[in-house]
Amino acid sequence: MKALILVGGLGTRLRPLTLSVPKPLVEFANKPMILHQIEALKATGVTEVVLAINYQPELMLNLKEFEKKLEIKITFSQETEPLGTAGPLALARDKLIDDSGEPFFVLNSDVISEYPLKQMIDFHKAHGGEASIMVTKVDEPSKYGVVVMEESTGKVERFVEKPKTFVGNNINAGIYLLNPSVIDRIELRPTSIEKEVFPKIAADNKLYAMVLPGFWMDIGQPRDYIAGLSLYLDSLRKKSSTKLATGPHIVGNVLVDETAKIGEGCLIGPDVAIGPGCIVESGVRLSRCSVMSGVRIKQHACISSSIIGWQSTVGRWARVENLTILGEKVQVYDEIYTNGGVVLPYREIKSSILKPEIVM
Repeated sequence: MKALILVGGLGTRLRPLTLSVPKPLVEFANKPMILHQIEALKATGVTEVVLAINYQPELMLNLKEFEKKLEIKITFSQETEPLGTAGPLALARDKLIDDSGEPFFVLNSDVISEYPLKQMIDFHKAHGGEASIMVTKVDEPSKYGVVVMEESTGKVERFVEKPKTFVGNNINAGIYLLNPSVIDRIELRPTSIEKEVFPKIAADNKLYAMVLPGFWMDIGQPRDYIAGLSLYLDSLRKKSSTKLATGPHIVGNVLVDETAKIGEGCLIGPDVAIGPGCIVESGVRLSRCSVMSGVRIKQHACISSSIIGWQSTVGRWARVENLTILGEKVQVYDEIYTNGGVVLPYREIKSSILKPEIVM
């Protein structure tokens, strides 16, 4: 069985992190975002993953190193121009279709969930249609495109973009299982699978939606990345809590790489990920944040609701909060306060950021 992951975007919403690496390689819970998906696909029986790439293809090729580790074939389909969410399927046609006639998965690389892919295969076989999409329920459907469907069978009736009146609260979760015939519906040009392809399949009564069990988040922007980390760590506790850190200095769900060092008198958590090679000195307070590899946090610093980029340094008694995002190798000086700053790589912060701003 095969799968295609759509990784072509520029990742502008996750800058400054994506100024250093393509978005799918940005760590989420201490491993590249896309690795969560590849591991889930492998566990479902997928033997080949095709990555539809565009931005920084030379860096994406680094994923080949996971082939041996995961025992899964990883191939690349490179766009020369952005092809939207459907065009890449037409481009990768020869890689996705073989003599087996089996359906294949398509995933958006921003999506994090428990990936109930085996259940999706069973659902797809049972309804006998041409395509299955995963949907998730949201509290405010007016912000999204809503999938209107028969609740009993899952058959999709139509799509309504940002409805003014309530028509349902199921939205597209960015995980699909498609028969090879779907590719025959797609031209090799910039095309939207959500707006151009799925409505036609639905009109033919061949599109079905499965409601996603468990959590879901599109982590393509900082606020949702932090919220997604909380949901992911909560799910991890329910499934295999031995991976989470324990001890008198830990509060709630915390993930700490085994090579990270944490000093005396710290209070870490809830909802924190600390990456490889990090040094957290004594008296530090961390909550709802992601600390990427090689970061040094000096004594008595306090970080909350923020993302600290690779090999950055946060000074003594510094306070970093309110969705501050530090790019790679940023240095925050002692006793500095940052209130929602977005700081580009290699910058030094010598004076406080009192209101959210971009530091070039």
